[in-house]
Amino acid sequence: MATVVSTQNINTPSILTAAGTALAANRARIGWSIQNLGTNPLFVLLGSGASTSVFHYVLKGGSGTDDGLGGSLVFNDVTVYNGIVTVAGTTPRFVVTEIAP
Repeated sequence: MATVVSTQNINTPSILTAAGTALAANRARIGWSIQNLGTNPLFVLLGSGASTSVFHYVLKGGSGTDDGLGGSLVFNDVTVYNGIVTVAGTTPRFVVTEIAP
């Protein structure tokens, strides 16, 4: 039988357009995702200080702005990173979802 986690807390999505903090640290976080909505690569660091040379993941850009073809990253399994998440890139454009109980 699958385990079901009920939650009432999810952030209101909005398009973010600046490098820096994508998500603040949250020890209660049970899942999160980020999707690149821009046309340039988005560099994602699990920690502080993302740059185009210091990152854990590169999310490819889409063919056009907001076309849904940009790369995405999802943490919602057994182990979920709950520290700060920062991003960098040329003209960042992305959306972040955070789920907490």
